[in-house]
Amino acid sequence: MLHTSAKDLLSQLDQIIESCKDEDFVRPLSELSDSTFGQHIRHTLEFFICLFDAKNNGVVNYDQRKHDTLIETDKKLARSVIASIKDFIDKNQQDFELTFEANYAVSEETNDTMKSSFYRELSYNIEHAIHHMALLKVAVKQSLTYISLPENFGVASSTIRYRASTKSN
Repeated sequence: MLHTSAKDLLSQLDQIIESCKDEDFVRPLSELSDSTFGQHIRHTLEFFICLFDAKNNGVVNYDQRKHDTLIETDKKLARSVIASIKDFIDKNQQDFELTFEANYAVSEETNDTMKSSFYRELSYNIEHAIHHMALLKVAVKQSLTYISLPENFGVASSTIRYRASTKSN
């Protein structure tokens, strides 16, 4: 189910990227604190890319994202990255150990490390994507109203289940 959830979210992102006009993909939006639609897409995808890269060295460190401006400015490239991530998810159905590494200090260059796994980090990527999708949803509803959002875009699965359970009562 984890794999399906991740791929479904990526498909939703792909759908809205396709719908977004090129000029709107790179336009700073006040609803995103003057970040662009493309920057939020890039940021979200780069977390998945970090996980993809961790398959080779066993260490996932989201602080070491590349901040690839091409992903945030080129819709075709962003969509290609999504296809690659989905392919990676398809090919990695088994859990494997990872080391999670992060620096939470403001002024020091020291990393905290802890044991993690592919499944744990994939679940984190899902939550992280939902968070950014919720932000994108605000921007779409305010400034990019021509984009049709998939149902439940930017809504956690637990919230969807909760809403469904309260409707039947």
